[in-house]
Amino acid sequence: MEWMITALQGGLASLASYLAAHVLLCLVPAFFIAGALSALVPQQSIIRFLGPDASKWVSYPAAAGAGSLLAVCSCTIQPLFAGIYKKGAGLGPAITFLFFAPAANILALAYTGVALGADFAIARIVLALSFGIGIGMIMAALFREGDVARLAEVETFSAGEGIPKRTLLFLGALVALLIAGTLKLNFLTAGLLRVDMPWAGAAAVQAGLDQLVPINEAAGAEGLSLQGLILIGLLGAIGVFAWKGLGQVDNGFNRLTPVALALTALTLAFAALGMRVTETGVLLTVTGRTLAVSALCLAIWPLARRFDAWDVQQWLWETWRFVKQIFPLLVVGVFLVGIIRVFIHLVEVPIAKMFLSLGMHPGPLIAYLMADPELSLQSILITTAIIGKLKAWTYVGLVALFSTLAGLTYGAWVDGTSLLILAPGVIGFVALIVTSLHLIERGRQATRKE
Repeated sequence: MEWMITALQGGLASLASYLAAHVLLCLVPAFFIAGALSALVPQQSIIRFLGPDASKWVSYPAAAGAGSLLAVCSCTIQPLFAGIYKKGAGLGPAITFLFFAPAANILALAYTGVALGADFAIARIVLALSFGIGIGMIMAALFREGDVARLAEVETFSAGEGIPKRTLLFLGALVALLIAGTLKLNFLTAGLLRVDMPWAGAAAVQAGLDQLVPINEAAGAEGLSLQGLILIGLLGAIGVFAWKGLGQVDNGFNRLTPVALALTALTLAFAALGMRVTETGVLLTVTGRTLAVSALCLAIWPLARRFDAWDVQQWLWETWRFVKQIFPLLVVGVFLVGIIRVFIHLVEVPIAKMFLSLGMHPGPLIAYLMADPELSLQSILITTAIIGKLKAWTYVGLVALFSTLAGLTYGAWVDGTSLLILAPGVIGFVALIVTSLHLIERGRQATRKE
């Protein structure tokens, strides 16, 4: 019975720290971006660059390039993946985006280079890029007929339609909000103004939280701060107001719509504020991130007013639809895995450093770094909800296979195996994939002619 209580406490602690530390500045902007992609971007614009019939020399590098610029975790990338997939991206480029973004974005590579060394960072980006494109192309070949059928009803009269400038500006502001809330750069984290606020019970509350949700850096448990507790409460309040304010916005704006949006903006600004409990109260720190997030929240509303009311309604409704589709699965996944342990994005890097210091071979370590962002339970659950069970589990199998191959290849190179020996094997493996894809495509063409 004691082990069950401990397990449940671990799951609740993991969920609480995740909601407090990662949902607001990561997931909330991602949901709004996904809603904008779905509601405001012409479908043919996505299909032209990322569709199943787009040039592979354009679609796959574009998907990987977009993923490299977003310093996000595997959970945050899911709404963006759902957005481009629903809007018309081919399965292959969408999968490449899903794999590459959390595995080899700028922040992940920088952190890997600092913590583990440049050789690990270089190996991570090279392997993630090549295997991400490879997995995407295999998925596209295996499920091409379903992919084409999914987009069969695209209206042909929109073929020449581009993305309006107002939409690009709006998306740029939302992406900037996501980046400002997640990047750990000096000008964003530096304290600009500090204010001591008296709060007699703050220390006692924090002590209770430390006992209820203890910090364990070795296990990846981040604990729960007083600010985190407040943020969880605000997140719950947003959900209450958004249930009707955004959930019924397709029928027109109502009184709760501006309340939900204003509360979301204020909560994001508070999440970007530094807050530390002291003996006499709390120390509030205004950072560059606080100013950037606040300014971008203020800028988004006038940019949104450039659109017709119907477009804004559709944006908010699509955002809420993605929240309902993805967020419950995310919560369930984090809780269940938290019963054992869940490593949030970039926590895998210090964990990998610990493994390395304990004597873990670099080969298995690079396999862990490749697979960890993709094979968490919550990521699998959400991917299944977006693309279906068969495609999702095929993707999981390919990630496991390619991550294992990455570890074997890198491990052999570290052990001194000559590149003259490794190169033919890698080239042969790539040639096998290309040949298989070519034969699959030829078989499809022959079937069509018959």
